Amino acid sequence: MLLQNLKEEAVKLSPSDRLALVSAIIESLQSTPIAKPGRSSAIRRMRGLLKTDQPAPTDQEVAAMLEERRVEKYLQ
Repeated sequence: MLLQNLKEEAVKLSPSDRLALVSAIIESLQSTPIAKPGRSSAIRRMRGLLKTDQPAPTDQEVAAMLEERRVEKYLQ
């Protein structure tokens, strides 16, 4: 059921039934873990940093980059 339909149906309920519905919704929210906003917003921001117009490197290119890094790290 879509949210808009649910809202329309909720308005048709009697006041006592609406209060019971609100109580049921609150109870269901209390048992649901809430994501930490700092972490999820940071992830959303980082996704934008990863976007690029260039294609992803091939396996061979990645292997060459790793080899180059190892040479820099261990042989210099």
